Amino acid sequence: MPSGEDLEVVLLTLRVAVVATALLVVPGVLAGLALARYRGPGRGVFETVLSLPLVLPPTAIGIVLLESLSPRRSFGAWLAAHGVEVVFTWKGAVLASMAMALPLLVRSARTAFEEVDPRLVGVARTLGCGPVRAFLRVTLPLARRGILAGIVLAFSRALGEFGATVMVAGSIPGRTRTLALAIFQQHQVGHDAEAFRLVGITVLLAFVALWVAERVGRTR
Repeated sequence: MPSGEDLEVVLLTLRVAVVATALLVVPGVLAGLALARYRGPGRGVFETVLSLPLVLPPTAIGIVLLESLSPRRSFGAWLAAHGVEVVFTWKGAVLASMAMALPLLVRSARTAFEEVDPRLVGVARTLGCGPVRAFLRVTLPLARRGILAGIVLAFSRALGEFGATVMVAGSIPGRTRTLALAIFQQHQVGHDAEAFRLVGITVLLAFVALWVAERVGRTR
């Protein structure tokens, strides 16, 4: 049976993954829409930049985030001036998870929007719908399954994030230690039984998330 400490780790991991995914929905969907509709100069660069977390080592993303949040940088100085602590807090884990999960949501949303027949949107416009109304009433409903699948995939990625999280948030018990960090920590100190128990919990959560994503993605 999971111990109280295991439950604390699981709840923190779910909290980080849920918050990170929720914060990604709007920018991820808008970025996917922009990639699906825009064909002008700079599109390739924009798409490549958004996809970099898929190929770069997570620790590289983590050190970039850590440097950006440094008080020596303008953004980090602005956060410090307003009393906002991100580094070595659960907020840092959220930020790291967002950076690593964003490409999955963007790519899924882009594919979903590309599959929407533009003639249907044109018909809606001829019937009096403005651009925003046509998007909300035609484009978004038709693309919703691909977007939902991307959201679930982003959530799954946030659940297992390790490299960027350990750089930005550290591995502080009760504050920033997620499942991935706890597994590594338990293995490092020789507590293999505890590590495998946490692995089992992680596999269960990941299985459920991926099963949902597959079901959503295949449903017509």
